[in-house]
Amino acid sequence: MDDAARPAANAPALGAEASQVVDEATMRALNSMDCSLHLMDERMKQSIESARGASQMLKRRAALEEEYAQSLKKIARAAMSDYTGNDVRAGTYGTSWIHMIKNQDILSENHFRFASKLTNISDDIAGLVHDAEQHRKQSRDLGFRLEKNLLEAESTADRARVRLDSAIDDLDRVLLLKHGDPRANDKRSIGMPFSKGSSLFKSKNPQQIARTEDECRAKQGHAHDTLRSEAQTAQAKRQEYFQQQLPQILRAYKESLDELETGLQFQLMRYAFLYENIALSDGLCVNPLGDKSAPPGLRDAVASINNKSDFKDFMQNYELVFNNKEHRPTPHRANPYDEATLAQYLHQTTLKQAPSDVDGAPPAARPVFGVDLETQMVRDGVQVPPILEICADAIERVGIRNTGIYRLSGTSSRVQKLKNRFDYDWSTVDVMANEAIQDINIVAGCLKQWFRELPEPLFTYPLYPAFIEAAKISNDFLRQVRLHEQVNNLPDANYATLRFLMTHLDRVRAHEADNQMSAHNLAIVFGPTLLRSPHEAQMASTGAGGAVFLPDMGLQCKAVETILLKYRDIFVEADEA
Repeated sequence: MDDAARPAANAPALGAEASQVVDEATMRALNSMDCSLHLMDERMKQSIESARGASQMLKRRAALEEEYAQSLKKIARAAMSDYTGNDVRAGTYGTSWIHMIKNQDILSENHFRFASKLTNISDDIAGLVHDAEQHRKQSRDLGFRLEKNLLEAESTADRARVRLDSAIDDLDRVLLLKHGDPRANDKRSIGMPFSKGSSLFKSKNPQQIARTEDECRAKQGHAHDTLRSEAQTAQAKRQEYFQQQLPQILRAYKESLDELETGLQFQLMRYAFLYENIALSDGLCVNPLGDKSAPPGLRDAVASINNKSDFKDFMQNYELVFNNKEHRPTPHRANPYDEATLAQYLHQTTLKQAPSDVDGAPPAARPVFGVDLETQMVRDGVQVPPILEICADAIERVGIRNTGIYRLSGTSSRVQKLKNRFDYDWSTVDVMANEAIQDINIVAGCLKQWFRELPEPLFTYPLYPAFIEAAKISNDFLRQVRLHEQVNNLPDANYATLRFLMTHLDRVRAHEADNQMSAHNLAIVFGPTLLRSPHEAQMASTGAGGAVFLPDMGLQCKAVETILLKYRDIFVEADEA
């Protein structure tokens, strides 16, 4: 789900609201209020603080999400390291456990992206706050400066009114004195200024009083003219302020406020959609709700664990590892000294004979065990190793339907006898006439032993990393293509041998209903042998024995199983082309 696309669907509505002309009815109501400038400044302050708080919260949330994502990533890596580095269960449990670990890794990546986008939202809101603070400062400074200018003009007019009142009082007192009115000396009638100066008028004659009257009348006229001028100036400023300046300032306030509040709403809507998206993403990661293209959810991964199948595979793998290890003596299940063997020992002669029935055979004339594959084929002038042809033919003739063919091993002593006969002279070996044919598992065990004792495995050590990397590919078709490329890189002798072996195993798996040997089961048997790790050679050189390299066993088997399943695509069609 694209989280960025969802807020965009609502963006036009929010953007349209922001771009609309400010509601004129609201503006008229604001203009009619005496406290409009203070109201808008206070509202702007509240919105700025609200946006700042949202930005800080989202910044802290982003840090928390990033810490959570890092913790999930760390846990997933540690779990994967523990799984790959320790001796733990494989099979369906291993596949499910890896899916669960990858699930945690996906959750981690989701929350890393969520944290990054929260940081972006927080930064965008902080940008809105910065712009709003600048607009508020500009509008506040201009508005209060103009308001102060008007108040000063009104104060100047008020002072002119006081001076006019004082001049009128002076004139009234002079007129009272002129007419001999006793109130001229009454402080309550003429006011303090006249009271203080009342003694000055006691000795004045009528001419002096008349002159003083003229001065007071002139002073009154001048004060009246000054008041008119100041009142007109204040009225002009008042009209300009209330009709032009204040509406413009209030509109600028409102536009800036709308931009901040609408922008904050848009960013919070983004946050809401992102929050919804991360919750849905986490939910779909845990349970993809039947989406076949998505990785399995936690419940599906756990439900896919097949303990019975895992234990069965473990039995087969462990038996293979156990049999491949050296110096691991176990009791014989069959009697190595049965009557036939004892009779043979009784009638032994000193005549020269083939070493088919004795363990202490003379040195091999044309050994095939432990000899380089190309060396054998060049020496014997063959296209396919004879031991592979002989054993595969015998198995296909008498043992292809036997339950567990290749998985079950024959008696070790009899496998060794058949090995000695092949080592002495393969051309003299007639498996169909040998006692080994009585137990076809002896023939199968001898062939597996030959593959195990090759100095270099069939898939070769240099190509081992490429085969393992190809086996890791989850896409079936792409994995087949990459494995096909590596098969084509094999030396000619290895390619021919692998082609013959896969042809034979394809015939064996065709009888899976009888022998219970599917491509998967055959891959378990042959995978660690054909695709042997270079680490095994290192462990063998240090005295660690011939143990199979367990960490890659699942991938070794996967590679062989894919090649076997796609045998005709890789070999038959390629040869026909």
